[in-house]
Amino acid sequence: MRALLRAGLVFAGLCLVWQAIVTIGGLPAYILPPPTRVFAALIDRAGFLASHALLTLSEILLGMLFGVLLGSLSALTLASFATARRWLLPVLLVSQAIPVFALAPLLVLWLGYGMASKVAAATIIIYFPVTSAFYDGLRHTERGWLDLAQVMGATPQRALLLLRVPAALPGFASGLRVAAAVAPIGAVIGEWVGASAGLGYVMLQANARMQIDVMFAALLVLGIMAVTLYYALDAALRHLMPWLPESLPASTKE
Repeated sequence: MRALLRAGLVFAGLCLVWQAIVTIGGLPAYILPPPTRVFAALIDRAGFLASHALLTLSEILLGMLFGVLLGSLSALTLASFATARRWLLPVLLVSQAIPVFALAPLLVLWLGYGMASKVAAATIIIYFPVTSAFYDGLRHTERGWLDLAQVMGATPQRALLLLRVPAALPGFASGLRVAAAVAPIGAVIGEWVGASAGLGYVMLQANARMQIDVMFAALLVLGIMAVTLYYALDAALRHLMPWLPESLPASTKE
């Protein structure tokens, strides 16, 4: 509750600063609409924005699902096979060297204007942080634990599943948090390049029609959705992994 209260106070403070900038600067509504006008557009277009937000949320969640699955499998493959490391690591680096914005038109060309291209864009942008964080956790397992497992006769596969994967969970959790933060980027970029629905599409259409208050309302909905997704995932990770240091009570931290 304290965290929600702090978030509410921060949001209210930002709105006051926003209103002050508009008032003092005398900015026209087509440049920067006041927050009251944006909230009015949010209420007036609530149903319209909710339908497009639901589609964007579906794209984000599906992108996270596929990105996490592919990233986890890639990290496990990299940690298990030296040959895979030699072949897959360059591909992993290339996937981040090319901006998603540059790939989005190709995804729309190949997969169409529907949901598939947006899910693919979100998957691509999620793939690297999950793979990188999980792989780093797997390869930095305590050396003494691995030596003990070898002395006790554990096979490499059992050591991976019963020792290295649990030890890598904190890194994997960090990768999931980053994925939750960047997942909306891929979906919205895909909607900007080519779409007939979604919050990114709404923002483009509103900007073209000089409906700046609607554009800001859609942006506000997207921001709330992204923050909610991040904190929901963070709460789930804290519940599923209560031994992680950041989930301990403040009184027990050093």
